[in-house]
Amino acid sequence: MTMSDGQIVIKKYANRRLYNTGTSSYVTLDDLAVMVRSGDDFIVVDAKSGDDITHTVLTQIIFEQESKTGNTLLPVSFLRQLISYYGDQMQMIVPSYLEQSMTAFSAQHDQMREQLTKAFGETPITRNMQMPIQVMEEQVRRNTEVFQKAMQMFSPFGGIEETKPEGEKPKSDNKDLQELKEQLRALQDKLDTLGD
Repeated sequence: MTMSDGQIVIKKYANRRLYNTGTSSYVTLDDLAVMVRSGDDFIVVDAKSGDDITHTVLTQIIFEQESKTGNTLLPVSFLRQLISYYGDQMQMIVPSYLEQSMTAFSAQHDQMREQLTKAFGETPITRNMQMPIQVMEEQVRRNTEVFQKAMQMFSPFGGIEETKPEGEKPKSDNKDLQELKEQLRALQDKLDTLGD
């Protein structure tokens, strides 16, 4: 088995070695990082159980990249915030938010590279261009605002309980569930517009 629905299959053995079934050769985490940067689509499976362990291996690549180079992408404040969401009621929203944010960030990066290439032609600078800091800061500010607004939609769950006049019945669980669904739909709509 060398491909799975167009994906290259990487097998991870008990001795931690990684085997690229597409090229019939052993690879390292650095090799997989190069494949990611090249846009190669691959899946990592446990050689014994056949379980998909792609997420774990990609996380290991990030850990290695963060510890090897002086150029870390994940600031300590971001890591602290991310860790704080594990087990939180917002945990289910964070992955899609981060995915949408990275998609928007990549699209803007590509647009800027394309505009600079049109203006100045193909140069080493436009090929390896990093987004100017002001553009990145503006994108981060907008993403943060969208995320804060999304968080405010859920503030009734962590806020002070409303006091009801005597004789007024509390909302039913079904109505609360319906409100939650509407809030989630509104949040998804906002995330969808962020990706556009």
